[in-house]
Amino acid sequence: MPFDEQAVRDAVQDGFPAAVAALGSLVRIPSIAFPGFPVEEVERSAEAVAGLFRAIGVFTEVAVHRAAYGDGLLGSPAVLAVRPAAPGRPTVLLYAHHDVQPAGREELWDAPPFEPTLVGERLYGRGASDDKAGVVTHLAALTAASAVLGDDLGVGVSLFIEGEEEAGSRSFDAFLAEHRDVLEADVIIVADSDNVDTVTPALTSSIRGNVTFALTVATLDHASHSGMLGGAVPDAMLATVRLLSTLWDGTGAVAVAGLHAEPDAEAPIGWTEEQLAHDAGLLPGVTSIGSGSVADRLWRGPAITVTGIDAPDVRNASNTLQPSIRVRVSVRVAPGQRADDAFAAVRSHLEQAAPFGAHLDFTDVDLGEPFRIDQTGWGTQAVRQALEDGWGAPPVPTGIGGSIPFVATLAETFPSAQIVLTGVEDPSTRAHSPNESQHLGVLRRSITAEALLLARLSASTMPA
Repeated sequence: MPFDEQAVRDAVQDGFPAAVAALGSLVRIPSIAFPGFPVEEVERSAEAVAGLFRAIGVFTEVAVHRAAYGDGLLGSPAVLAVRPAAPGRPTVLLYAHHDVQPAGREELWDAPPFEPTLVGERLYGRGASDDKAGVVTHLAALTAASAVLGDDLGVGVSLFIEGEEEAGSRSFDAFLAEHRDVLEADVIIVADSDNVDTVTPALTSSIRGNVTFALTVATLDHASHSGMLGGAVPDAMLATVRLLSTLWDGTGAVAVAGLHAEPDAEAPIGWTEEQLAHDAGLLPGVTSIGSGSVADRLWRGPAITVTGIDAPDVRNASNTLQPSIRVRVSVRVAPGQRADDAFAAVRSHLEQAAPFGAHLDFTDVDLGEPFRIDQTGWGTQAVRQALEDGWGAPPVPTGIGGSIPFVATLAETFPSAQIVLTGVEDPSTRAHSPNESQHLGVLRRSITAEALLLARLSASTMPA
């Protein structure tokens, strides 16, 4: 069944203003799935996403679901849709997530975080890229492909728009178990990654895992006057600072025995220190940390970050010895190491290094496995060609320093499926940070590539 590829490109172009408008409407919904934020906004976001996909008319069913997990807990609402494949055609599972990170300190934003703001080629707002642009990529690609092919859109499509990825995908396993038959596919496309730059696409080959936990460091059973007892009594702030500093060596590299690295002698891209400094926004005179290639440090080695501290703020500081301090620790786990082994190594290190006999308490532990992605299958080859044609440049194999633990779960649940990780971010996106943005050129090229892929899979028989 031949089709006009230029017609697909034209359909993407014609529908692009509507795609940007849909992205803006989703950005306006503060769909934060973290505890303490209104679940009603996540529910509103899920219904808005479901409405957008119902409107294009390609699915036999579009519904919002929540999965129960743990001790009767209910996960955040996700959107699930299905379109059966025509005889002999493959089925593709399209994944993205509609929940977002908290805005953080709003004074650091140049515009309100939940008001989409267009500046040049970038649309600013929380979730504008991570990952509501991924949602819109699937939406607009399906819209364009179906506009050209009509009833000849033969590829089967299962759509899964998760509602709690940023909050740890708490009910993901339960959701997969409940909807396994609907989600089973030949190719799984996860639209939640980044690209080399705004004109060069990437195909992700590896993902670091993660270990996060809360650590409470305690030295006293009550607060005391720092002038009366300071100098003789160790307060929790002193113990915490001393303890955390042992996690890194003098170069800033992780100094925890038992955390593994997986260096690659032939890094796929020549990422320079100058490019790293530019992309990260290092201040003048500030150097990078660790040793080895940039790719090894960001993709194939461990990292430890203290992401939060519960302590008196400067405005309310008093001359007091603090009895306890609570911190949030994030550990990125290199491919090739199990997350539970990494947590055991970090916990052992902290327990052995605790100064002054400080008491440690580990709570709220969350583990996510790293993953290596096989890029040899026919599905990956089809995606690679679609990316090259949609972007006008061949995709570059890259790793991800961040974590997407559910990818390993998908691989375990659907062992015969080919998993492909793409995305709409670029080095200036600032996902999870103030002034997150989506480059509209990247968005248009990503939509074009996926629309071409869906049309081609509709026009070809399932490989043997």
